[in-house]
Amino acid sequence: MEDKLYVTPNEFTGSDVERINQAIEAVAGTGRRVVIPRRNRTGDGERDVWVLDSAILVQSDTTLELNNCHIKLSDRSRDNMIRSANCGLGITDIRAMRGIYIYGVGNVVLKGADNPRATGDSAKRLVKNNEDAHGEFHASYGADAGVPGESQKGDWRNIGILLACVEDFRVENLKIKDSHAWAISLERCASGYIGNIKFNSREGKVIDGEHRVIRNQDGLDLREGCHDITIENLSGNTGDAMLAPTNLADPDGGEPGSLETTEVSGSKYRGESDDLYNIYMRNISGHSVGGHCLVLLLNTRKGRLYNVVLDSVIDTSPADHPCAATVIIGSKRYGGLVPLGCTRRLFISNISGASKNTILIAGTLADSFITNVVHGGETGDPVTLDIDANQMRNVEMSNLISPG
Repeated sequence: MEDKLYVTPNEFTGSDVERINQAIEAVAGTGRRVVIPRRNRTGDGERDVWVLDSAILVQSDTTLELNNCHIKLSDRSRDNMIRSANCGLGITDIRAMRGIYIYGVGNVVLKGADNPRATGDSAKRLVKNNEDAHGEFHASYGADAGVPGESQKGDWRNIGILLACVEDFRVENLKIKDSHAWAISLERCASGYIGNIKFNSREGKVIDGEHRVIRNQDGLDLREGCHDITIENLSGNTGDAMLAPTNLADPDGGEPGSLETTEVSGSKYRGESDDLYNIYMRNISGHSVGGHCLVLLLNTRKGRLYNVVLDSVIDTSPADHPCAATVIIGSKRYGGLVPLGCTRRLFISNISGASKNTILIAGTLADSFITNVVHGGETGDPVTLDIDANQMRNVEMSNLISPG
């Protein structure tokens, strides 16, 4: 192979994803980068799309440049679009990785399958027709529904871009359309940057001429153990929350490599290292087509959430279909309220609401600031409390504006 600064999958043979992964293996740790170009040159000619039957596996010390290309999951795939190579089915010992950089140049689109085999998180059972769900929230479309030998629930394979136990990373300048569940998820990752991501999911899609329900189409999720991460310039529309730093650590949680969880590194609580902290988020614009919320800040009774900055959020919910809230803090749904002090040091500012609630505080909160909040609804307040006053401590609020 010619010694140059980059390689492309067009220099290798095999399926599209095989050629991409061969290129990554060839450059990992060398300082060169992999460039996926717009033109996909195969033995049968050229195409303008790269079709994935399984996940692109990124290695440590790898730069993956997506150059004006379109990447799509095939209907055969039941896997991520991109995953850090240290994790996967049956991998119980996930080694740490570092130095993973994924960025787009020009118009880069990552798209879900035309007919996904599975969608939704691990709490969702697969159904083929909306009527099979009978209005049940815990159901999501999947062509694998009823297929013998195939898992009948969603899992972490439905996530678009999945990084686990990665330090020093960047993901930027991408458009993600029709994700099968969360578009991007980080697990136990640190010292990274996510920026300039545009989402386009609508809590479902038309398949075989009919609209099928697809649950859990979050934009970006940060799970337990994530810290020292900057997030900026997220936009578009998502089926569920656009941005969800959610620490759902559980002493009885799932093990790594299992299909019983939506977290490939496992949701089992590992102590203070599973805290979610030092997260800086700015310039978030869009809405949840499913009517959920734009930003969700949440932790359970074990994993703590602290030192979080959220600045400049514009809710674009249409007037005839407002979301439940622009920002939600906490919840009683995941084992009840967390002890006072487990969610603390949240700095929330410059929020423009267009939902039923602008900021909804539904869990305990301490030592925090909320300022410059404009409620866009015809009725309601900029900040709504769904907790008792004694479940907050040292929370300062200022410049809260209600409808005129």
